[in-house]
Amino acid sequence: MLHPLKFNPILKEMLWGGKKIPARLKIDVAKDATVGENFAVSGLESDVSVVSEGPLKGKNLKELIEDYKGDLIGKKVYDAFGSKFPLLIKYIDANDDLSIQVHPNDEQAKIKHNAFGKTEMWYVVEAEENASLISGFSKKTTAEEFDEMHKNGKIMELMKKHPTHEGDTFFIPAGKVHSIGSGNLIAEIQQTSDITYRIYDFDRKDKFGNSRELHHELAMDSMNFSDDDSGKVNYDLTNNTSIKLASCKYFTTNIIEATQPCDKDYTNCDSFVILMNTGGACEISTSDYTTSLNDMEAVLIPASINKVSITPKSSVKLLEVYI
Repeated sequence: MLHPLKFNPILKEMLWGGKKIPARLKIDVAKDATVGENFAVSGLESDVSVVSEGPLKGKNLKELIEDYKGDLIGKKVYDAFGSKFPLLIKYIDANDDLSIQVHPNDEQAKIKHNAFGKTEMWYVVEAEENASLISGFSKKTTAEEFDEMHKNGKIMELMKKHPTHEGDTFFIPAGKVHSIGSGNLIAEIQQTSDITYRIYDFDRKDKFGNSRELHHELAMDSMNFSDDDSGKVNYDLTNNTSIKLASCKYFTTNIIEATQPCDKDYTNCDSFVILMNTGGACEISTSDYTTSLNDMEAVLIPASINKVSITPKSSVKLLEVYI
């Protein structure tokens, strides 16, 4: 019998990472560890999520899809993706600026890497004072102008910074230049892809004195030079109901701020649903199973489960993600 699935966190040390993710998850790591990401739900070949509790504990996500097919991820999703889980669900702690980067679209990624492209979205869980991020160009440009500015070390003049605050949401389609700035704790929903083209990395060196690889030509082929839109999403929060943040062919993401018990009916969804906790705590219950969902955790609701109850311990903010 399928039940709501929680997975072991997959922590990723990054040059730009910090301490917030393991602290919020109450996980001990080495004192000098700089954790940049937690893959909360992942089907990447190199990082397949493993169930952390319940009757299916120890099973990995790929095995579960092969065993349960549409009952787990939805018939329409299984028909489209087979045993490949289509989304990567993660949390990001930017203790330093991430590189300025861009991702290819599906067609480009298929030709060059035999992989999915990467469209994604960000929800700001926490932002320190004066935190910001880059999303889109400061003005419409051209490949020729960008290349010239890059050669002359003036690339930052083309970048548009946006101040960030808790709750800010940005939609980042493939081709949009972007970077998460220091001081941001982010929940990210993206296509299952690990393809990133770094454009500029602020001349940083790793602990061995090496610069990270840049991908100028690949980035040039992928960038949307006319994209000067911030991608910021405007929305009005209403307690105890689902409010849409972003919707595209790859995913739909809503936000739920639950201050009292509420029931969700996914009968007509025909997709798995992932609930990402971005603050607070709650219990997630079905007719025969209950699990806790704490800060910075995620739970996957199988497509065969139609009704779910959310019971906050005081209040909780959840991102509700499905296809």
